[in-house]
Amino acid sequence: MGTRPGDYMHFVSIVPLKRISVGNKVWRYYDFGPKSVPPLICIPGIAGTADVFYKQILSLSSKGYRVIAADAPPVWSHQEWVNEFEKFLNIIDVHHVHIYGTSLGGYLAQLFAHYRPWRVASLILSNTFLDTREFAAATTWSSLINWTPEFLLKRYILSGIRDGPQEPLIADSIDFIVSQLEILQQHDLASRLTLNTAVGAIGKILVPDSAITIMDTNDYCAIPQRLRDEVGLRYAGARKAVLKSGGDFPFLSRADEVNLYLQLHLRQVNVHGIAALKDPEKDGDSAKDEDEIGSSGYSNPGLPPSVGGSGAGSSPSSTNSSSTHEVYGQQAMLNTETACKFTPYSCNIGELYKTKGEGNSGFLLVLYLLSFLSLPVLVPDIKLAGTLLQNSAHFQYPVTVVFF
Repeated sequence: MGTRPGDYMHFVSIVPLKRISVGNKVWRYYDFGPKSVPPLICIPGIAGTADVFYKQILSLSSKGYRVIAADAPPVWSHQEWVNEFEKFLNIIDVHHVHIYGTSLGGYLAQLFAHYRPWRVASLILSNTFLDTREFAAATTWSSLINWTPEFLLKRYILSGIRDGPQEPLIADSIDFIVSQLEILQQHDLASRLTLNTAVGAIGKILVPDSAITIMDTNDYCAIPQRLRDEVGLRYAGARKAVLKSGGDFPFLSRADEVNLYLQLHLRQVNVHGIAALKDPEKDGDSAKDEDEIGSSGYSNPGLPPSVGGSGAGSSPSSTNSSSTHEVYGQQAMLNTETACKFTPYSCNIGELYKTKGEGNSGFLLVLYLLSFLSLPVLVPDIKLAGTLLQNSAHFQYPVTVVFF
């Protein structure tokens, strides 16, 4: 059995695993966060389960977002998967969705957007593809998948995961994926491989490019680079989030970066974590922090130290309990003592420039995030305005300068 990290043990202790029957099939899923917020639905690749997104569930739910991670029951065609996924959404009473799909999950997310365009509000696609013909051609034994023993299917899937020495975080992510692969049964594996090798291609989807984020790793990935490049060409106007490294499973190995980009995407498509409400049973001075309670009555259990919090019931003084106005600065890994204060509309870049300096990566990252979010940058003088515009000249999105 693979490793079970401490933050994962914390996750399974506070987030219930749910099962729901859809006809004669059973979906296995996690649904955590305020029900009043439009959900982000996470769909894994061949080797993953709903559990592989536990870091996203912990992090985003702590900021007032609702996250659903789902394992589909065995299905044997792309159209059947679309039909079963729609039935699942109907039963859990979710009608318009934002989907985060990785590898095969990204392909299926696009497929659902093609066949059910009225139900998909936005897409985050990671290390995925548009066409399965290359996988079908490479799997000459695809007609025998249903008859292949479980141990051979697992061996085949593991052969696609890069072997050899890895940096610790990537090695840990592989160990966790292997531990999840071990719990999948023969019919689960055969179904996923069948979907991956059944000949098909993504047709036109009606989700606008402005509501799509493409998040790829820039190092090794089991999906060939040319197939990932095709995704970028198809959605030329989509936002690009390139991770310098992270391997096949960045949602585990680069969880902080992935969670930041997911939050940025949701914000861009007008999905926000719930605002703070005071605890009606307590005085105003003892009301819970806005990251801990929302309009649905959902209580945030906090994060363990390994994922940026101080465990269940984090105190308002913990990093996890900082105000929403400052969360982007923290997620960008800036010094929490910086004088830069974020609001939903602007950032005073002057004090940050003094504390960080123009050559600092934190300063440049803040500029990029502000341009990504189309937020204005407040500057105190013309000289600084020229400096930051020069620094941001290579950015994909323009920086808006406002004097004060």
